[in-house]
Amino acid sequence: LGRMKPVIVVHGGAGRIFKEREEGCRAGVVRAALRGYAVLKQGGSAVDAVEEAVRSMEDDPHFNAGCGSVLNEKGEVEMDAIIMDGKSLDSGAVSAVRCIANPIKLARLVMEKTKHMLLTDHGAHLFAQAMGIPEIPGEKLITERSRERWKKNLEPDSNPEEFQKDLGTVGAVAIDSEGNVACATSTGGLSNKMIGRVGDTACIGSGGYADNHSGATSTTGHGESIMKVVLARLILYHMEQGMSPEAAADTALDYMKTRVGGLGGVIVVNKAGEWAARFSTKQMSWATVKDDSLHYGIYVGEKHIKSVDEALASEREGF
Repeated sequence: LGRMKPVIVVHGGAGRIFKEREEGCRAGVVRAALRGYAVLKQGGSAVDAVEEAVRSMEDDPHFNAGCGSVLNEKGEVEMDAIIMDGKSLDSGAVSAVRCIANPIKLARLVMEKTKHMLLTDHGAHLFAQAMGIPEIPGEKLITERSRERWKKNLEPDSNPEEFQKDLGTVGAVAIDSEGNVACATSTGGLSNKMIGRVGDTACIGSGGYADNHSGATSTTGHGESIMKVVLARLILYHMEQGMSPEAAADTALDYMKTRVGGLGGVIVVNKAGEWAARFSTKQMSWATVKDDSLHYGIYVGEKHIKSVDEALASEREGF
């Protein structure tokens, strides 16, 4: 087998990114992409790389995942995550989990240590304990901003739908030097959602899908719309029909918009290592590394390019 050139693509969520948060979001996706790429460069698997990239964003309060997650109607954090291995089609997911820092780690353990694919709420909590994952107080995950937004959404004249536009699910897709693909997605869900609500993220084929025969994708946007069209699997279907990652992504996003009025964003890598980052929302923070060059952006048509060495140097200086 010819050695593949590894590629990683990450997103920090589609929606509306407020001006004062732009720099932090850009820096966050760039950092995640560089970390994932470092794993691939050292010969790590695509699964390792996407887990590492997503973990990096879960730990970054700029994103709606892990620390910084939005709050449900009761003012608590409930998180969803999924990871999938394109070689075996094995997948692991968790939904409505609380009081852990990195749901993506737990999803990976579900994939590798159980015969199941999705654990929820209390069962996921018991499994986390059994696996020795440290519990942290729920408050530790709540940022001032999430709390403010939750309060605003409780006001009688508020429109939570308005606020749900800056969704900020995080995700990553990768292809490693063996040609294996993987995806990972993690989120705090919708602001002021009903308790126990599970969105697209934890659902295989909606929040993400990976298959060595075609490629891998991770999605972000309005969860219920994404589930209606099974967005991740739809994109891979279009690639199986011969479309490029970009055409497949645009076609699927367009269908979701016309059919159910849903907006979102996706990142895609195909089995040849071609990638795309596309969105129908105003913005989506994204970054990719291929051939030791880093590309990133937030707005439609925006693309910055740096060499990885240059990017790592500015990382060390604090971006």
